[in-house]
Formats: sequence, C-alpha cells, structure tokens
Amino acid sequence: MSNLDEFLMVRFAGLKHLLEVQYNRKDIYGYYPQDIHRQVRERVEELVQKAYRIYEDKLKPDLAKEKIILRRAGDLNADQQKFVKRFFDATLYPIITPMAIDQGHPFPVLTSKTISYAVYLERKGDMHLAIIPVPANVPRLVKLPSAKDGQEFILIDEILRENLKNFFRGYEIKSAALFRIIRDSELDVDEEVSSNLLKSIEEEVRKRPRAKVVSLVVEKSCTAGLVEILTNALSFPLDEVAFVAGEMDLTYLFQLVGQAADVRLLYPVHVPPQVPYANIFDRIKEGDMLVHVPFQSFQPTIDLILSAATDPDVLAVKMTLYRASEDSEIVAALKLAAKNKKQVTVLVELKARFDEERNIGWARQLEEAGCHVVYGFAGMKIHSKITLIVRREEGRTRRYVHLSTGNYNEKTARVYTDLGYFTSNDDFARDISDVFNVITGYSQPARWKRVISSPYDLREYFFELIDKEIAFQREHKNGYIFAKMNSLEDTRIVEKLYEASREGVKIRLIVRGICILIPGIPGMSENIKVKSIIGRFLEHSRIFMFNNNSDFRVFMSSADWMARNFDKRIELLFEIYKQDLKDQLRAVLDICWKDNQKTRMLLPQRTYSFRKAAQDKFDSQEYFLKESA
Repeated sequence: MSNLDEFLMVRFAGLKHLLEVQYNRKDIYGYYPQDIHRQVRERVEELVQKAYRIYEDKLKPDLAKEKIILRRAGDLNADQQKFVKRFFDATLYPIITPMAIDQGHPFPVLTSKTISYAVYLERKGDMHLAIIPVPANVPRLVKLPSAKDGQEFILIDEILRENLKNFFRGYEIKSAALFRIIRDSELDVDEEVSSNLLKSIEEEVRKRPRAKVVSLVVEKSCTAGLVEILTNALSFPLDEVAFVAGEMDLTYLFQLVGQAADVRLLYPVHVPPQVPYANIFDRIKEGDMLVHVPFQSFQPTIDLILSAATDPDVLAVKMTLYRASEDSEIVAALKLAAKNKKQVTVLVELKARFDEERNIGWARQLEEAGCHVVYGFAGMKIHSKITLIVRREEGRTRRYVHLSTGNYNEKTARVYTDLGYFTSNDDFARDISDVFNVITGYSQPARWKRVISSPYDLREYFFELIDKEIAFQREHKNGYIFAKMNSLEDTRIVEKLYEASREGVKIRLIVRGICILIPGIPGMSENIKVKSIIGRFLEHSRIFMFNNNSDFRVFMSSADWMARNFDKRIELLFEIYKQDLKDQLRAVLDICWKDNQKTRMLLPQRTYSFRKAAQDKFDSQEYFLKESA
C-alpha cells in the first residue's frame, strides 16, 4: 500500500496534471492521457479492493489463530475500556486540536497521507463542520491489556471515534467519518534558470503540504452530504472518491510487526557475517572483492569511508550520495574526514524522490563540516553509487574505488539485496577520477576503459553487447543473455531483445518490478523467459551477463533498463574481469533463477503465474542466508 501511495503522489499526479492543462496527444503506445487516467483509476481500485480482501479474508483470520486481534471500541472489556480512557485523557486529548470550518476558519492544510475525521455538528438548528487530524507523531497502534496467551490492539483513530464528543461539548454530532488524502508530490523546479538549486528545491518541498489533492479515500459509512462537503473543500472530483469499508490505511500493519513481537511469527534474526580483514585498504590491495548485502555485512563500505577519515595517508575522498539513512555513519565519517583536513567532495542528489528534505539537511551539514558539496546537473539525477579514495603509499598515490548497485544507506543494506565492488585497479581508478571530473566540473565524458555511463552511451553499449550475441548465435548457435534488474520499460531495449529472440538468442530476465516486455510470443519473443522474485528482502541488485561465445562477460550497474536511467540520469555500468568474481556473479544469477518458492513467471498473456513447487523446494534468499552463516 505504501508503494501505491508513492505511485499516486508521483506518476498519477503527473497524469492528472496533463488532464488539467488539456494535453491531448497520444503517447508512444498510442494512448491519450484521459484513456490512461481511466485505466489507472480502474486498476488502482482493483488493487485496493484486492488488498482489503486479503486483509479481511486471509490476514486477520491468520492473526486471530495466533491470538493477535485488532479490537473495535465496542468490543473492549471493562479493563480495556479503562485503559483506553486513560490513554485518551493523558495522550490524545492534550495534543489534538479540532479545527472548525467557517468564514473565519478555512479548511486546514493537511499534509499528504494524513488521516482525519470530518465531523458534522448541529447546535440550535445550525450546522457546522470540523476536522480532527489523527496525530502522526503518536504510534497509530496501541497495545491493550489482554490475556497472557494473546495480544490485542486498537487503532488510535478508533479511540478518537469513541471520544469525539469530548471535543464538541454543547454540540450534537450528526455524522463523522475518516478520510485520507494524497497530494501531488512532484517538484516543479526549472533547473535551467535556477541560480541556487538547493534553495529552489527547498522552496518546492515546503509547498508540498498545499499541493493539489490527487487521491481522496473516505469511509464507506460516510454520508453523501459529508462526502460532497469534503470534495468541495478539497477541490476534488466527486466521482473520483474512493471508499473503503475496513480500517483506513493498512500500512499500520508495519507497526504490528514491531509490537506483536512473537518470535515464532518473525523471520529468524540474521546477523550478516563480516568479511575478514584487519585493514580495509590492505584487503582491497590483495585483490578485488564483492560484498553481497544483506547476506554479508555492509560494514566494509562503512569501514572504507571511516578508515579514509582517520588514516593520515589519505589525501582525498570523493563520493556520490543519493539516499542515506537518518543517522548515517557514512555521512558522519565524511564530516570527520573534512575535520581531519582531507579533501572531501560529496555530490548530494537533492532530487532523490522523497529524500529531498533529508538530503538538503545532509548537504548543509556537510558544507558546515568543510566538505565541498555539489548538487548535480540541471535536468539530470546522479543515481550512480561511487566512492574514490586517494591515498599516499610508498612515495606514490594509490586510488581505491567502491562501486555499488545500491545506496550508501545502512538501513536499506539490511533489507535490500545489493552488490558492492571494491578495487584499486589503476584503470578503474583513472576512469572514476574522470567521472568525478565530469560530474563536478566542466570535463567532457570520454569512452572510458572500465566504465560506461549514461546519458552518453549506455543504451548504445547494451545494443552493441546484444548485437554481438546475435552474431554469435548466427555463427555458433550459442547466443545467450542473462540479466537481473528492478524494472524493464525502455522500448528501444525491448525491441532489441525481441530482435535477438527472433534470431534464436536465449534470454533469461529476472525483473522484480515493471516489465513491459512480453515473453513467449511466437515469432517475437519465444526465446525469452521473465521471472520476478518477491521475498523477505527486496531484490535490488543489477547484473548483466552476456555469453560472448562461451567466454562470458558480466557487468554490474546502478541502472535498470528504463528510459529515465538511460536518458535522465548519470549511471554507471562496469565490467567485472576477475574470474572468481565473475563466477560468483554468475552463481547469483543461477541461484536466483532456480528459486521456485518466491518466484512469479511472466506469461504471454501479460499476467504472472505464482506456483510454489511442492517438491525440491528452493528459496534463493534462504539459500544465500544459509551459505553466509
């Protein structure tokens, strides 16, 4: 549901904007904006209804079997009623401010994803409207006193429902209903004319609480009159209101995981093993290495930056920072490096979606610490994950490089599968030094030895690799492509893959999310198979392998096969040459393909088939966990 929120805030919001400005041209697929708008609304409604069916018919009964129960106010026993009353009096009532709506009190500014009560009141024949936002700074789920062998909870919106009359003494509540809004979260920054990108984005972020409402969800029990009042107040189309019969916003379930901490129902705790080394620089000098998180520890990445900050022989640290965690050890290490008189250059991507505010804060802190902070290109996002350390060793300088498929974020490194590559290879070092010159200065990009970048020639390089497989297939009948990524939606890449398939090249794709390619169509894609793995961890690594006439070449990247990655972002593709590391990456692909427990197969009908194998069960993520233990 949280992913659907993001889709509405960004993609759907952009679509609604096209309708508002009366844009009436077909897209590359032949659809008008109003056609897509209608289809998206229908599909969103289907997904929401499906989520609530699973919640009501599967999840709640399964939780009840484990004696984990969500209570309504009317179902509480005497002790629970007293507990809830005390909680309301001591915690909720003091912080909540009901807001009247009249000539002197305009409709309140409600931020995106806010849940609120709309309350219709009567006093002496006059009707009044008030809004009570459910506080976001209090955990929404409250644990109730219950029997020893069970756990019972109640939502604070349910507690408020039972106590609404306490906010409106002297008034009669005629009706009340919960509603939830989603606002447009796209930033409208003209980067070409902005003299200060940091301030421009900061100003746009401040506008988000007042942005246009793109989704309004209301309780099904809400009266028609109250719905109409809300739509008028929010300038929202009445025919686009969505209604739900169950709990508002099912993302409260994330809190349930933490509060109903029954170890029997949770994944076993995984403490990723540390890669053995005494000194990270010495370990990298011994030979290139890969770290596969979260199955292996993210600590080598942290140690690289922290060691650079404290090592007297380190002269400079350069890094791209797209997303970092709230209490980032890496950012702290960068600030320490600047304090220790290292030359520290950090490219902070201010336009990282929904991390803009946090990244603005990091940028200011890094500048105050003495780091040289760069904000990126106009019209481009710096999405590549790069670190370069310059160190003085035995009368010369040596450069250490870290490249990754994922962010420098300790939090996501515990739940996303990603690959980090460490090397001190001179060719890599020269290329990455040049990359930083391009993204921080005025240097023009070159055709580097070890890396390929977008938006310059990444798509064309993939074309070259695919064309070579076509040529090998014609000559040797061994054309083969195996790739793993998050999304595949670049039409030109898809057409090139179709061409390869028609020539007989065998293609395996592991695509976790969006995939516009249709496999298994005779005469077009019968040689292509597509899988998606959805498991305990979010599959995030990008690996691309080409058979190359049985002398396979393997690459890692920060980029998916998406138009935005090829045309609107600075991304890197880099080849792995060391044979044992190539074998390791090939094994990752093979193991993921073998998965028959968390895998969906994309069918020619553009639907996914999810059938767990009853025998010879194989869960790729569980395999990696066991192998790393």
